[in-house]
Amino acid sequence: MIPLRDNIPSRRYPVVNVTLIILNVVVFLYQLMLGPDLESFVRAYAVIPYRYFHAVYVTSHGLRPVTTADLLLPLVTSMFLHGGWLHLIGNMWYLWIFGDNVEDRLGHGRYLIFYLLCGITAALAHIWFNPGSRLPSLGASGAIAGVLSAYLISFPRARVLVLVPLFFFFPIVEIPALFFLGFWFLQQFFYGAASLGVPAYQTGGVAWWAHVGGFVSGAILLWVFAPKGRYRPASYSVWG
Repeated sequence: MIPLRDNIPSRRYPVVNVTLIILNVVVFLYQLMLGPDLESFVRAYAVIPYRYFHAVYVTSHGLRPVTTADLLLPLVTSMFLHGGWLHLIGNMWYLWIFGDNVEDRLGHGRYLIFYLLCGITAALAHIWFNPGSRLPSLGASGAIAGVLSAYLISFPRARVLVLVPLFFFFPIVEIPALFFLGFWFLQQFFYGAASLGVPAYQTGGVAWWAHVGGFVSGAILLWVFAPKGRYRPASYSVWG
């Protein structure tokens, strides 16, 4: 199912959400310009779980000690890197649809901190469940999983217009956000559970536990960052 839009308009312009999308696109365009240097760039700024459990790691120039920067910097930078156009577009589309309402709920500054903390927590969850992986993990999906969780809790009555590919047919249907996002989380959890003990290269390289960790942290951080008192959206749009 591909989400097209939700039925909750924002009260104010989502300046942080739009800035995050632009920043992700700019970084990806920079990646495309790196050419043969792209691999070393990704390995420097993506999360590689193996490094968090070993004092040295192998490079093209031999052994290199793991530094504090090797451990801390990728927790942030990895969420602004992407592995291809489809990876980027998919993540940014979800952020565009659901992020504006969460920013509306939290406010600009708190939303930015919330987003970054969800991304960091997602990276830590991936590291914990994949300690031996030497594959670079990158992408905004962990942080966006936190946004989806906050959206689900904040707008339980929201509805989402989705495209459902069925062989040669592409019907567009309206479904509750509770079902759409709840199904998404359960899918990540079960795939993550099935991947336990399986080498990352045999699971397609998808960081399932980063998604689960980001989603769970989003629920917790929403409780921390959300203004007190019940939030009511300005209105719910009705589609004809």
